[in-house]
Parts: sequence; C-alpha cells; structure tokens
Amino acid sequence: MNDLKNFPFTVELSFSKVLEMLKKRMEQSKSTINKNYLQSIIDYAGGYPELIEGIDDFDNLDKYKEATTILLDNLFPAVLTRNEIKSASIPFHNVLFNPTKRFSSILKNAGPDFKFELRNLDEESLYIMGCVIILNTYYDYDIDFIKPMYYDIPEKNGIWRSYRATMNADFIYLEPTENAVEITQEIAEELIDSVDDFEMWEKYFPPKSWKMKGIAIMSLTDVTIDDSISDLKSTLLSDKSFKEGSVKHFTEIFQSIFNIPNLRVGFTEFNSENDSFVKMDDNLAESFILNDEINSKCNNCMCQNSYNALVRDKRYFVIPDTEKYAEKSDHSLLAENLLSQNIQSCILAPIAKGNKLLGILELASGERNKLHSLNATKLDEVMPFLVSTLERKRFDLENRIKAVIQSECTSIHPSVLWVFEEEAKRFIANQDNGKFASFKDISFEDVYPLYGQIDIVGSSDERNKSIQKDILIQLNMVDSILNLALEVAPMPIYEQVKFRIEEFTLNIEKTLNASAENEVFSLLQSEVNPLLNHLTTNIPELKEAINNYKEAINTETGLIYRNRKNYDDTVQLINQNMATFLDRRQQEAQLIFPHYFERYKTDGVDHNIYIGASMTPNNKFNKVYLYNLRLWQLCTMCEMENNFYHKQEGAELQLDAASLILVFSTTLSIRYRMDEKKFDVDGTYNARYEIIKKRIDKALVKGTDERVTQKGQIAIIYSQDSDAEEYTRYIKYLQRKQYLGPQIEYVELEDVQGVVGLKAIRVEVLYTSKLPRKGAEETITYEDLMEILD
Repeated sequence: MNDLKNFPFTVELSFSKVLEMLKKRMEQSKSTINKNYLQSIIDYAGGYPELIEGIDDFDNLDKYKEATTILLDNLFPAVLTRNEIKSASIPFHNVLFNPTKRFSSILKNAGPDFKFELRNLDEESLYIMGCVIILNTYYDYDIDFIKPMYYDIPEKNGIWRSYRATMNADFIYLEPTENAVEITQEIAEELIDSVDDFEMWEKYFPPKSWKMKGIAIMSLTDVTIDDSISDLKSTLLSDKSFKEGSVKHFTEIFQSIFNIPNLRVGFTEFNSENDSFVKMDDNLAESFILNDEINSKCNNCMCQNSYNALVRDKRYFVIPDTEKYAEKSDHSLLAENLLSQNIQSCILAPIAKGNKLLGILELASGERNKLHSLNATKLDEVMPFLVSTLERKRFDLENRIKAVIQSECTSIHPSVLWVFEEEAKRFIANQDNGKFASFKDISFEDVYPLYGQIDIVGSSDERNKSIQKDILIQLNMVDSILNLALEVAPMPIYEQVKFRIEEFTLNIEKTLNASAENEVFSLLQSEVNPLLNHLTTNIPELKEAINNYKEAINTETGLIYRNRKNYDDTVQLINQNMATFLDRRQQEAQLIFPHYFERYKTDGVDHNIYIGASMTPNNKFNKVYLYNLRLWQLCTMCEMENNFYHKQEGAELQLDAASLILVFSTTLSIRYRMDEKKFDVDGTYNARYEIIKKRIDKALVKGTDERVTQKGQIAIIYSQDSDAEEYTRYIKYLQRKQYLGPQIEYVELEDVQGVVGLKAIRVEVLYTSKLPRKGAEETITYEDLMEILD
C-alpha cells in the first residue's frame, strides 16, 4: 500500500470504532472483573480525545505509543505476541503501529533499507479498490473486487519469504464530503461493467471526496513454500523452462523452499540407449554427478546403491554427509565428484515418466545435514512438473518442426502432412544456418474436388421460434407479477409498465424482427428490473413470484434461455454426432486412396475432399479411385441422413435435414492460404468452384420458387451430362442396396449470380427403422420415418 495523495478519500486515524466495541463488550459482559477492566480502558481513552475524533498527522505517532497499546490490548493478546504476525495500521498507508513481537522481529531482520510494500498492485487498481470499499461499506453493495495481497520480506540470510495479508476493516467508517457524488443504482451498474475505465471511476469518486476514519488490523501468514512451489510450477509450465537464466531462477525458488541460502541446483540428462548420464546442451545447468565430464556410463560414475535407487528403482538418493558416504562407497566417483565441488550434502531426485528415466534433479549444499531424507519430501509436489518439462526438452527438434507447421499452417490433415514436414525441415535448417527463413506456399495441381453438405432445414426459422417462445414466456411472467402488484397495492406506474409489456407481447406474437430481442432486453433492464427490485422490498407478497422469475432467467444474458437452449443443444448434439460419424467413415475412405479431407460445422455439417496424383507421390493415382470415392460419398450421405433422424428419437425438438452433393468434372489447383490457415482453390478460373459451393444450396428449380434441396432427398448438382450418367449408375446401385428410393427427378436450376447452366438429380432417401423384419432392416420413406419418430 502506498501513501497516495491522489485517492478517493482522505484517511484519519481514529479509535472511535474500537471504543464502541469496548463499550458494547462491557454492556454484554456478566463478569464484574471484566466490566471494571473494560471501563478502565474506556476512562483512559477519555484522556486522548484526539485519538477518538481522528488525527491526520501520522509522523508523530510515537507519542501515542503507550495509549495505542492500551486501547488495542484486547485485540493483541500478549500471550500470542511471539506467535502471531500482526499489526495495527492506517488504511491505505504504509504506517504500522503496535506490531506483535514476531512482526517486529521480521521487519528488523529485513534491514533498514527495506520498504514494506504490496506485491504487484498498481495505483489505478488501488484507487478502484478504494471506490469499491465505498460502494460496499456506505452503499451496502456486495462487490467482490479484493485481490489476494502479498508482501515479500527478506530474512537476515538474504532469502525472501512470502506473506499473505488479511485486513480486518471492522474499525473503519466512511463519510462523504461536500465534493462526493451521490451514487445511484444506474451509476453503480455502469461502474461494475467498466472495471477498466479508470476515468469513469475517478469521475464518480473524485480525489479526496470521501473521508475514511479508523484503524485496520493486518495479519500476515507465511506462505513461502506454497508460493515458491506455485512459482516453480508456473516457470516449468512456461515456454521459458531450461532457457538462459532459468536455472538461476530455479535456484532462487529452491532456496526459498528449503530455506537454504547457499543451495545449488543442477540437472543431468539420462540417455536410455547407452545407459549413460549426459550434461544438458549449451551448459544450461551444472551437473554435480558428472562434474567436468560431458557424459559418462552410469555404472562408471555411481556406486551400486545410488545406481539402483536412481536408475533402476526411480527413487530419491539422499546423501546427508558426503564424507561419510565417500567412506561407505569406497570413494566412488560420485562421492569424489561431490567432494571436489565442496558439496557436503545433496539430494539426487530421478525425473521419470512411468518406468522411463529422463534425467536427475540435483540439489546440493556446502553444509552437512542441510539436505536429508526428511526435507527431500518437499520435492514430491513439483516432480511431475519437472517430468513434463524435461520430456518437452527431450523432444525439442520434433516439437520445433511441429511448432513451425502449427504457427504457419495450423492443423494439417495427415494425408498432406508430409509436404508440410519437408518444408518445415527446410525452414529450420535455414534458421539454424543463419539464412533467411520463410515458409513457402504449399500447393497441389490437378486434383479432383468433392463437396457435400447436410443442412438443417429452416434453421433460422427454428432459431427465431425458440427465441420468440422464450421472450413470450418471460413477458408473461412479468405480466403476471404486475397483475399481482395491482391487486395488492395498485399504482399508475404498474399499469404503465404492464401496458408496455402487453404491447411488446402483441408485437412479438405477430412477428419477431431482428431488433426485438434487444428491445425487450432494454425494456427489462431500464424499466422492469428496477421495478421488480422495488416490489421485492415493498410488497412481500410478491417475493416468491419474483424469485421464481429471477431463477428462470439466465444470469449472464438477463433473458430466459429455455427453448433457445433446447434448440442450440439439439443442433450441437446433432452436428457433433454427424461430424463424429463422418470422421469415422472417412477413415475407411482413406483406405480407398489417400486424399485430403476437411469438414466443418455450421447449421449442419459440410465437407471438402481433394484427390489427385500430386497429393500422393508415393501412390499411383487412377480415376477408378475417384469413382470409388464418389460412390462412397453418396453412400455416406444416405447413412448420415439416417443418422440425423435416428439421433433425434425421443427428442423434444424435431428438426429436418436436406443434403446435396456438388459434382465438379474437371481438375483444379489448390493452395494453402497462410493468412486463412486453410486450403483454397488457386486461380481465377478455379474460383468458380468456390462460388458454386457458396450459392447452390439456395438455388431454385427453374420456373418455380422451390429450392433444389428438399427434406427427404439428396440433390446431386452437376453441369456435364456425363456426370449425370455416372451418378445415375451409382443411384441405381444404391436403389438395389435399398439406400435410395425408386423416384429419380432430373431438373434444371435457375441461374444465380455468377453461376449458370447447373442441373440437378434429386432422389429420395430410404430410412431404416430399428425394427428388424425377416432378418433384415426395413427400408421406409421419409413420411413413414416421420410417423415413427412422432
């Protein structure tokens, strides 16, 4: 806490609240001895009226030392003074008085130059904290803004210890000055929503516009070990682990954990291929095991006991007295190495994942018995994080390759990963050799595209219906509350708001326009919610109804989210099921011939496939694989239609699907777009394919207002008659397999912007019930399926 001149309130030291507490305790006390004792303190306080009224001169508090000690005697029991870390303080100032003996000792050991300040708290955050205290204390708000407060204090030996502070503010109170701004509910809500807008907080709480009087009681708890372990975990989990300077940071952390100022930290890696210990690359850390050696066979540099413990059993090997260990081990190389480095006690901790040893953490001290089997247990909590860090370092090159690919290209389908890995290796090689490194464009020539989609029919209408239902439910609940209010205590304002609610209800029942949700939200926030707060306080009969209303609304949006949630959950579940089904089927399709595949979820599931010789240089491509993949796609779309409806059995909300397949008869080129992190067609001519994809689902059958995609059917869009002949063969085959119905329809499509001359084949899907008939699944039409689902 800083001595801030620019703050929302001025602070005065006052014991008036302490005196009130003493008087209350005296009145409640049944002990004559206790009453006399408390009365004597109260009488004593009468001799220091300035301490009761308040003083703002904090430089001469020493003259009140005896008085403050007596007044605070109840709060600072003498029996606990060597145990508790506690002191009285002036709020928001670095002024401490009447500290316990333990607190005084801690501050004395910190040295004369130590400045007692909070860790990581900037002045703006502190200012806003002061404003929140005013809102909570004076205006009875319950805003949680207080962050954990920590102080870092050094010991005589130079080790820093961490303390968590708690503040007892029972003995302070606030008073507005003539410059204070009256805070209304609207202002308070505006402030809560603008925690980062310091100027707004300063506007409503001008500097020194309030007055704070009283004292605060500060208590500290030593959390050095917990804080150091947390710091170590954060460091190990960060990308900076095992970088230049990180070992020094680790050393400082371990010194705090073990409270040993001369503690040294080392790391030794383990090579499982030849059972040897190896120094870390670039001498990032010392190796006390190896000393000056770069690497050594484990059996050569260790005695049998240490080898068995570390390498075979993966358990700590502790040496509390190195000289005694040297005698017992017949002066093994490990013992001699430790002694030559003036290591008198040490802990060697294996860093292992399962049964796989990755390396050794070494903690060493120049004093005997400073490190032993008891304090070695402090490592138990951090060892898993060391395992993750060393394993990450072990596979550094592989991770670098993947990191380059991820940063330049995001996730890549396995079928084309090879070309990205080759480019990533070239990229890294140029980096390591000091050459200019850039990730070249990835492109594939002469590939055949396949596109398909299964879409939810009328998704926008269904979504709007669910929103409309939720809004009407909420408006009706408010209307019911207002009817009760008018019965119990009629007022014109209730009738006015009720009229507004009914007006909105009538409009929304007719149609839900794009702005209706925002308009309703604005009405609820500005008129309804303040009124409900008023009714809760003034008409107890409405409390239950209002509580039921508040429980029904979503706390984040302020609106009922019941039917919309049902719709969103249904769509999400359907999409996830279809995506999972398609992913599983696509793995089988890769066995036909390796190809690029991507799918994405909207109000349905779309997928792109590219296949061609340029994508698989090690496999000879033939158009037979393309035909197989097209047949697989049509078959899979039929199965996805079935999956779509089967997953809805028993669901409250029933949705319909419409599917299409786009046939593109010529090859095209695709290029990986670094800015969009995905493959896209390359060149102006090929762009026609993307235009068609974006517009065909809304295309109309020529001469009608009917969309080409219809529920219960698959629409196959094409432009060449040869494509129609090919897919007619597939359709006949799937009709015999009872995937498709007998009705086939050939239609022409109306021209859409940029796309002319398209045609379509529409064929009905046969849906399978789950009721077997004569040992085989029954195939049924869409209408029959709807009857079963209903």
